[in-house]
Amino acid sequence: MRIVMIAVLLVFWLAAPGWADNAFKEGAQEIGQGIKESSEKVGQGIKEGSEKIGKSFKELGKELGEAEKKAEKDFKEAGQEAKKKGRSVGEWFRETGKKIGDSFRELGHKIREYFAGSN
Repeated sequence: MRIVMIAVLLVFWLAAPGWADNAFKEGAQEIGQGIKESSEKVGQGIKEGSEKIGKSFKELGKELGEAEKKAEKDFKEAGQEAKKKGRSVGEWFRETGKKIGDSFRELGHKIREYFAGSN
């Protein structure tokens, strides 16, 4: 009886891993699928997040570029306007100086005529 019992146990013991093998394979496949799906989701989340970050950096770069161009344009216009005002101020001084010079010359001629005519 012992030998029969040992033989039956041996048969079940040798057959049990085969039965367990299918359950183990299924469990391993489920775990593998779960890991694969979760890694795909994580990868997709990282991809979407990096796309959003990339787009925001791109938009920020565009805004900064536009602001720089506008500031450059404003500085250029301000410089041109200052240059024009500088010219107009310079021209005013030049014209005023010429008028004053002409007035003094004319005054000098009149004084000379006055003293020359008195003799």
